[in-house]
Amino acid sequence: MPRRVINRAIAPGSIAPPAANYAHACITTGATRWLHTSGVVPTAADGSVPESLVSQARVIWANIGAMLAEAAMAPADIVSITTYVTPGHDLGPIMAVRDEALDGHTAASTLVIVAELARPAWLMEISVIAAR
Repeated sequence: MPRRVINRAIAPGSIAPPAANYAHACITTGATRWLHTSGVVPTAADGSVPESLVSQARVIWANIGAMLAEAAMAPADIVSITTYVTPGHDLGPIMAVRDEALDGHTAASTLVIVAELARPAWLMEISVIAAR
């Protein structure tokens, strides 16, 4: 019989709540498969890169969704997200795109402002870890 996988947020009452819609930590038990992505960049299947940050976030989350599907996983299997963003952007809209992609699921999440990414057109990059 397959083991039951549980991805559960950890929220100690002795510390302040998260600053946004994410979990301080996630614990995974019973997992038999893990997916670790590289930094997923905002390049669409046709090779184009949108100019706006929100459009780039949507492409990245679509690319992550495709990787999850290929691995027979779903957004609810994501346990950790690391987002890299170049300076000077309003971060609220990209966090809203993340929340939409996760459809109510919370994961451990870190957002880092970086000076630049590997290509000048890329304004952001995201890596995830999923367990099932």
